[in-house]
Amino acid sequence: MGISQYLKEIGRGRQGARPLSREQAADLFGQVLDGTVTDLEVGAFCLAMRIKGETAQEMCGFLDATAARTNAVPAGERPLVVLPSYNGARKLPVLTPLLALLLARRGLPVLVHGTATESARVPVEPVLKALGIEPLAAIRAIQPGEAVFVATELLCPGLKRLLDARRVIGLRNSGHSLVKLMNPCAGPAVIVGSYTHPEYGESMAAVFEAMGATALLLRGTEGEVVADARRLPQMDGFVRGQRTTLQQGQKGTLTSLPDLPREIDAQTTAVYIHDVLDGGKPVPESLALQVEHILHLVQTLS
Repeated sequence: MGISQYLKEIGRGRQGARPLSREQAADLFGQVLDGTVTDLEVGAFCLAMRIKGETAQEMCGFLDATAARTNAVPAGERPLVVLPSYNGARKLPVLTPLLALLLARRGLPVLVHGTATESARVPVEPVLKALGIEPLAAIRAIQPGEAVFVATELLCPGLKRLLDARRVIGLRNSGHSLVKLMNPCAGPAVIVGSYTHPEYGESMAAVFEAMGATALLLRGTEGEVVADARRLPQMDGFVRGQRTTLQQGQKGTLTSLPDLPREIDAQTTAVYIHDVLDGGKPVPESLALQVEHILHLVQTLS
């Protein structure tokens, strides 16, 4: 069905819009990713879904379409840990690379994927470069004990184009939610997902359940998937879609706070991460617990 017909269904506002089936959503999103629609139609899609909001079945359809167009990372010896990184640092250093390297140190293959979506934030890529991790030039299998970074455009060029629409429209779109849920691996994987507001956590949980995903879900740091080093958030695990609470959250800040750098630039963040990995500074408590819960989820797939 042409995109104009779908826009008539989803573009009637929050009260009047009709939800699409999973199959319809996959068809619609596939047209957006394939670039067979005009920029005006992409903008209409972004605004319509922003106002209406995605249902779990619609997001599953969007994920189906994306998976069919993704240059998937080949399956390796062990389940892959997937860390999406699309928010970056605003007030706190982006510690997603620290999480990735702590997991790799435990013998896991780790994929960080992302792209810069906001000019005012420090993205993960320059921090990884300061740590000596360059973006992959081509998709390949990831070895146990290795942490790599893959740019979104290498996984799915159409998805990168959709994310970049934010710079023109000025608003998030369905792609920004999708990247936190997608599994870009051809084999078993543990997806680490994060949310900023409780309602997003519930919608993400519904998608993980519907997709039968194995995942860890938590309220991350400024939208990043790494646990806030100053707090202990609740962490929910999903094993083939079955949800369980792995970590009860703690209200307020921790009694013992880590010595985080005040500056959030890439080089300062990399120096701090080196200090932690070398034992000069302790691993923040919440990150240490997050690592253990991810290891537990990996073991359920082995």
